[in-house]
Amino acid sequence: MATDTPKQSADLVVVANRLPVDRTVNPDGSVEWRRSPGGLVTAIQPVMRDNDGAWLGWSGGTEGETEPFVDDGLTLVPVPLSEQEIAEFYEGFSNSTLWPLYHDVVAKPEFHREWFDSYETVNQRFAQKAAEVAAEGAMVWVHDYQLQLVPAMLRALRPDLRIGFFLHIPFPPTELFQQLPWRRRLLEGLLGADLVGFQRPGAAANFVRLVRQRVGHKTHRDTVYLPDGRRVEAGAFPISIDSHGLEELARSESVQSRAKEIRGQLGNPRWLLLGVDRLDYTKGIYARLRAYSELLNDGALDVEDAVFVQVATPSRERVEQYRRLRDDIDRLVGRINGDLGRIGRPAISYLHTSYPREEMAALYQAADVMVITPLRDGMNLVAKEYVACRFQDDGALVLSEFAGAADELRQAYLVNPYDINGMKGAILEALTASPKEKGRRMRAMRKSVAENDVKAWASEYLRVLSETEPMHDKHVRSSERR
Repeated sequence: MATDTPKQSADLVVVANRLPVDRTVNPDGSVEWRRSPGGLVTAIQPVMRDNDGAWLGWSGGTEGETEPFVDDGLTLVPVPLSEQEIAEFYEGFSNSTLWPLYHDVVAKPEFHREWFDSYETVNQRFAQKAAEVAAEGAMVWVHDYQLQLVPAMLRALRPDLRIGFFLHIPFPPTELFQQLPWRRRLLEGLLGADLVGFQRPGAAANFVRLVRQRVGHKTHRDTVYLPDGRRVEAGAFPISIDSHGLEELARSESVQSRAKEIRGQLGNPRWLLLGVDRLDYTKGIYARLRAYSELLNDGALDVEDAVFVQVATPSRERVEQYRRLRDDIDRLVGRINGDLGRIGRPAISYLHTSYPREEMAALYQAADVMVITPLRDGMNLVAKEYVACRFQDDGALVLSEFAGAADELRQAYLVNPYDINGMKGAILEALTASPKEKGRRMRAMRKSVAENDVKAWASEYLRVLSETEPMHDKHVRSSERR
């Protein structure tokens, strides 16, 4: 960790649930901050450095107040959470109420008043901290579903700011959002922003429709007109990845060598299929593995020729629904391997762990077919990562039409993840397509990912936000006219 003095005020403030670093305590008791993986910081870091930026977020622990510090040239401002707030705000309202509700109620959301009270308290703390850090007229970019009340709270404290909000997950249709007892409070919270960004145009339309129906403001297309004369713009800004950096990594000798080694360790199968997901009930892992097991059972595939590698990164293991899912997947994999595997040839190689970027690039290089079948996903960057790594223009992508990435990666083999037979057909088609057909599809997808990378995403969002008109400018002109 660098020892530079943190900036007292920042012209660009990023407000996210988590800091881009994880706090680790060494055996000698000293504290170290390690950079956590993720494209967001890669995209925003250059812009933050150019604009004296600061990043606000929770450190992941319960260590109480921690002073702002500088790491790798970034000013980081920790926001503390208590053990109770982690249970109620984070595991409770954020991940057991909002997450399932926003993902088509794949799991039943829980509605508890004390969870919302905690959500409100924590959002106020984030808003207060952002108000202290932001320079006069600064841009503040608030991220994701954990902080939907922050824009309005921050505007009440600092009307001089340009405030943007971006939702990384889906935004639900009217019929589902209306189940939420605090629906109006969340909509009003988001309306504190000048620009509300979503992954897909349909999500922006859902938001504007709900504002019109539930809050009563006048709207036209993607614009909301507030009674005080302020306008809120909604729009789609599909997030992406550092495609150039990932391709460079995939081309490296070490990754190429590791990809060959992976195939060798799996017995050099004719076909290697790959799934990579957080272990989450929205990702469709259970149905995907069932579809694959049926292909083996039907005789369409054989364990001597094919293997499915499923990487399931541990996730939210303190939440009961996630513990149950892990047990269900463990049992399913055991049953499939017991019924269909042979000595030295398991049907499914199941890995409940996380891997560094280099190992993921090697897995992407090793796999003939990537199978990504979420029941609902805001974007799904794994699909784009696989495409970025296929610099030989080979391989095939089987992708759920309910992932945001399906809008851009239209040359993938698109499937309805609820349709097991359809999924089986798409997997077989992807495996047996001619090299020419695979090359045609992959080239088109690679072009899309290369042209719309994460830096282009961040630049475009911040450009649109910078062109919005802050409220205090309107007040100034109004008083000048008088």
